[in-house]
This record gives sequence, C-alpha cells and structure tokens, in this order.
Amino acid sequence: MHKTFWVYILLCNNGNYYTGYTNDLKKRYQSHLDGTLKCKYTRSFKPLRIAQCWEIQESKSLAMQLECQIKKLTRSEKEALINNPHMLSADDRVKPSAPTF
Repeated sequence: MHKTFWVYILLCNNGNYYTGYTNDLKKRYQSHLDGTLKCKYTRSFKPLRIAQCWEIQESKSLAMQLECQIKKLTRSEKEALINNPHMLSADDRVKPSAPTF
C-alpha cells in the first residue's frame, strides 16, 4: 500500500494563508474547522477553504520540505503558487490536487 501525504494552503477568515502537511487531508481540515488541533492560528482564524493542496506519494520528508518552502514565501508568491500549482515542484511524486470533500 502506498503512503500518501498532503501539503495544503488554507485561506483563513482574516485573509491570511496557513500552510501545513498531513497524511489525512479531510480529517485534518475538519480538525482545523473544529478547532481541535494544537494549531493556535486556525483556532483564532478559522479556515474558509483549502486554497490549494498537493498530493505527495511515499515521502513524508518531501512533504515537510515543501511545507517549509511554502511557509517562507511572501503572500504574493503564495498567491502565484495557488494560481499555478505546478510551480511547486517538478518531482513526479508531487501532484496538485483538488479536495474531493
């Protein structure tokens, strides 16, 4: 069985973006909405939607690296990435995706 990880960008109700990674996007997003995570940011500023997400096959370390890479971007760079998700990585294990929930 292949292990899948997700890197995601949330648009929050204060207009800012929050970036994270997980192995279960649906569950993690619901936790952000419910405020049940240790994430203080999304408890204060609820997510409005997933702005963009990427499915990463077989590599937690790659998912963590991409999350870190996105967190270092400026707001305008994040918006460019949201609008052009293929810009994130040329690695075949990284696939831009749309949530199916």
